[in-house]
Amino acid sequence: MKDNQTRKLTLTAIMTALNVVLSQIIYVPIGPIKAFPVQHFINVLSAVLVGPWYGLAQAFLTSVIRLMFGTATPFAFPGSMIGVLLAGFLYQRYRKIGIAAIGEVIGTGIIGSLATIPLIYMLNLDISKFYVIAPLFLASTLVGSIIAYILLLALNRRNLLK
Repeated sequence: MKDNQTRKLTLTAIMTALNVVLSQIIYVPIGPIKAFPVQHFINVLSAVLVGPWYGLAQAFLTSVIRLMFGTATPFAFPGSMIGVLLAGFLYQRYRKIGIAAIGEVIGTGIIGSLATIPLIYMLNLDISKFYVIAPLFLASTLVGSIIAYILLLALNRRNLLK
């Protein structure tokens, strides 16, 4: 049991570090948000490799660190955290990589973008920003989730996910 927890903590730390570093390189700044397909790529990996709760910790820590570095906005929290949580729970339930990727897309692209509405009001932004944010969340999560899906399928075919 201890070895499994140590493995999950180690993988969570590595994925958090990768996420922070790669997000410095690969992002698309658009309006009040920055689209980070790497976040969604790492979220799907986290959902499959460490589960929903460690994945949630990874998404939260990544968002906090990026916010402290000034490379993220508060919009990083709802999308990344909801997406990885849903992806992780769906993967636990169905044990299918494709379902985890779909969970990330639904969790971030739909539920996460809707969760930005209170943030928009709290930051005193025009609500029309939502109509910019929602499609960007969806596009970003689609790209990252597809890449993660392809990588995880390749790893699974070589029996490296066991």
